[in-house]
Amino acid sequence: MIKPKIALTIAGTDPTGGAGVMADLKSFHSCGVYGMGVVTSIVAQNTLGVQHIHNLNHQWVDEQLDSVFNDTLPHAIKTGMIATADTMETIRHYLMQHESIPYVIDPVMLAKSGDSLMDNNTKQNLQHTLLPLADVVTPNLPEAEEITGLTIDSEEKIMQAGRIFINEIGSKGVIIKGGHSNDADIAKDYLFTKEGVQTFENERFKTKHTHGTGCTFSAVITAELAKGRPLFEAVHKAKKFISMSIQYTPEIGRGRGPVNHFAYLKKEGLDDELSK
Repeated sequence: MIKPKIALTIAGTDPTGGAGVMADLKSFHSCGVYGMGVVTSIVAQNTLGVQHIHNLNHQWVDEQLDSVFNDTLPHAIKTGMIATADTMETIRHYLMQHESIPYVIDPVMLAKSGDSLMDNNTKQNLQHTLLPLADVVTPNLPEAEEITGLTIDSEEKIMQAGRIFINEIGSKGVIIKGGHSNDADIAKDYLFTKEGVQTFENERFKTKHTHGTGCTFSAVITAELAKGRPLFEAVHKAKKFISMSIQYTPEIGRGRGPVNHFAYLKKEGLDDELSK
């Protein structure tokens, strides 16, 4: 029997299953990767917004990570919602011990509803503790603005932001997602590495049901990196995956519903292909 590749997510929860650890694990499964999850925050949220957040003590996060790493090593790691500086330091300790494992950061700062998920002190700490360790960071435009301090209102500003991530912050790669741009028809993303810039374009679907798209996108990249895919191929797969997940959204809930984490499997009949 061939052992599956393993991906670890470290993030908050979503009881409705649209975002956070729950969305990550479903995305890992759809990519044929065995998923593990460490919880940083218990988040009471739904398609209407975030009602309550209970951030776990960093020692509880450490205990979970210790359990994982004392038993098995993941082939790739992603972090999502990390609401305290102490928890960031705890995670950094494990990442520093396993620098060869690909690491993806989804810098979750705002929920789709606009609710803030990270205080200013923690935002500043993110730049010094975790971002320099990342193989790729996946900010949307508002998150890229928060991190770089720029007002990103043009392609020129996107290019400037990408250079800040690579040359000043020290991330190996960053993909700045254009889903929040004003282009009504095309969703354009920009992948920056030391080798240069590559762009990805997809049709933009007219729907409000996009809850958890950032989590899902970064989770698919993580799963593909766990399989040993090059970063460009991982991002290309994630773009196709998220596009189909939005196109075939299940329209759950009374607000911004989740995407369909299994649409890629069912539409393309790739149950076997995705596990390769």
